[in-house]
Amino acid sequence: MNLATIESSSHHLSVALCCGGQIRQRAADVANGGSTLLLPWLNELLAEAGIALSALDALAFGAGPGGFTGLRLACGLVQGLALGLDLPVLGVCGLEAVALQAGPGRVVAAIDARMGEVYYAYYAVAGEGIEILGPPACAAPSNLPPLPPGQGWTGCGDGLLAYPDLWRDELGIRRGELFPTADAVLRLALPRLHRGEGVDAALAAPLYVRDKVALTTAERLARGGVR
Repeated sequence: MNLATIESSSHHLSVALCCGGQIRQRAADVANGGSTLLLPWLNELLAEAGIALSALDALAFGAGPGGFTGLRLACGLVQGLALGLDLPVLGVCGLEAVALQAGPGRVVAAIDARMGEVYYAYYAVAGEGIEILGPPACAAPSNLPPLPPGQGWTGCGDGLLAYPDLWRDELGIRRGELFPTADAVLRLALPRLHRGEGVDAALAAPLYVRDKVALTTAERLARGGVR
């Protein structure tokens, strides 16, 4: 299977391509913007693999949660390409992509959601497989529930860097440096593609988890902010 993926849910932008069982990736840490990098990166990877865009079997993207603009960017680019090529699309949760890199074992992934909150989810990781133990949710650090019962939990994602006290006494390993990557999205998407889980491009959508883009003035003041 020839599969290309785009991940732009944070300022860590990346594009990956699987061709002939070999995975190639382009990535960069871009503080603002970066939309002009993604398609050129994809073209570079296709050229390295010696295949045309039309040789792809499917496209995947990091569906989120994460920055609203970045999520719409990845989804929109993949939708546009897939519609033109009549290819299926797979959206992969960014929390799963982070957890995959931290496994094996029981993993809680936590991403800084800004506005004083984190996105989080619980997983069991075994090899390239991942089982959802608790679906993606969003909460303020003070309102996070305890981890599910059991020992040996690993925590991962930049939510642990933004809020160092998250599950401080419950985590055996803390991997705050991990973030969603196109490579991890691709590794999760490949078996799903083989199972026929790709959808029509028109049905692809970001996984926002939280609907709010910004706090109101009253909400900022309630949280100790300024007008």
